[in-house]
Amino acid sequence: MAEVIWGLATSHVPSIGAAMDRGRTEDPNWKDLFDGYAPAQAWLAEHRPDVAIVVYNDHANGIDLDIVPTFGIGTAERYRVADEGFGQRPVPDVVGDPDLSLHLLESLVDEGFDLTVFQELDVDHGLTVPLSVWTPDPGDAWPCPVVPLLVNVIQYPQPTAARCYALGQALGRAIASYPEDVTVGILGTGGMSHQLAGARAGFINPEFDTMWLDTIGTDPVRLAALSREELIRQAGSEGIELIMWLIMRGAMNEQVARVHSHYFLPASNTAAGIALFDNRVPQPA
Repeated sequence: MAEVIWGLATSHVPSIGAAMDRGRTEDPNWKDLFDGYAPAQAWLAEHRPDVAIVVYNDHANGIDLDIVPTFGIGTAERYRVADEGFGQRPVPDVVGDPDLSLHLLESLVDEGFDLTVFQELDVDHGLTVPLSVWTPDPGDAWPCPVVPLLVNVIQYPQPTAARCYALGQALGRAIASYPEDVTVGILGTGGMSHQLAGARAGFINPEFDTMWLDTIGTDPVRLAALSREELIRQAGSEGIELIMWLIMRGAMNEQVARVHSHYFLPASNTAAGIALFDNRVPQPA
């Protein structure tokens, strides 16, 4: 059966990818962020999974805002890198895993999660920047095939934190029931606190972010209990992206080992965090 070996939570700020693409990772404004990624990148390079699941949100680049599914999954063999208005990022297209995608789709639908299916999909910075955080120099291909799992965090009403955590738990069961002997890494993307428009534009809440980083590994149920309104109040209108971290965490075991975490601000008026967990630890009897 398949096994989740690690979970990676990371912000997907588009300027992080731009800094990588333009060779600016050593610039004074960026160096601390990228130095903070290095320990996670070194560990991940030694623990390469057979396939990765990336939980992310599209930013009106692969999906028209006229139709925004609450949850969706890609089932394609390949996903093109989207042109977000200034050309495609100079990174490889993403290879899919249709067999695993279809297995996850069937299992999740059977558990009551009605996912929209994308047989064709362009992927934007929400997916490619986390892949770059994991593998900053991918060459001609990313480390493994990828299953995109999409979440609506843009249009109200977004799914609740509790619903996302429950989806993650169902995802973990679906992975465990996959008959192939493969290892899986899961990326939960987005956040941390930020608000891009309105009266609170520029809002960042380091105290809340620190609490979230400290708690996601040890007590995700506490975070899943936060209401949609409380998340927006504490983390900003775009900070609600943190619900996607809960899908990653829900798919993992009750007990996980923190490998590395780092917090940086501001990255384009956004707090940027990373948290890496090893899922292969003894569980309570």
